[in-house]
Amino acid sequence: MQLDALYQDIILDHYKRPHGRGLREPYDAEAHHVNPTCGDEVTLRVRLSSAPDSAEHTITDVSYEGMGCSISQAAASVLYDLLLGKPLTEAMAVHDAFVALMGSRGQLEPDEERLADAVAFAGVSRYPARVKCALLPWMAFKDAAMRAVAAHPTGTKEETDD
Repeated sequence: MQLDALYQDIILDHYKRPHGRGLREPYDAEAHHVNPTCGDEVTLRVRLSSAPDSAEHTITDVSYEGMGCSISQAAASVLYDLLLGKPLTEAMAVHDAFVALMGSRGQLEPDEERLADAVAFAGVSRYPARVKCALLPWMAFKDAAMRAVAAHPTGTKEETDD
């Protein structure tokens, strides 16, 4: 039971002191998602960069603004911490691990090394009505990241400071 209390503390800490909150420019793509069940919503922006000699994108910024329950808002803060600065392929692997955890109904042992603070949502996975809350920013991230890649498919996007 102590572990559940620790996980609740992590979620509440991210909710009360969110990381990465506030929409920033410049950005490459934006996605707005709403959970129609409860009304939670998030707008998430992604900024990608790539080395001139590489087609691999790196996440140089993730920013978001939203409203809703502590779970959806904390999930956005955790997402920011986990994905900022990562190559996109690695970020998508983290995304997939989080989605698998949320779909496990508490039956999957979370990969603490890959998910860090996101393991706190393991308990949430036991409550199907709350899973959508935790997944809301993650689905918005995937949407925005795919839009950003589509806008710059070759990885030859020039960096600007506009």
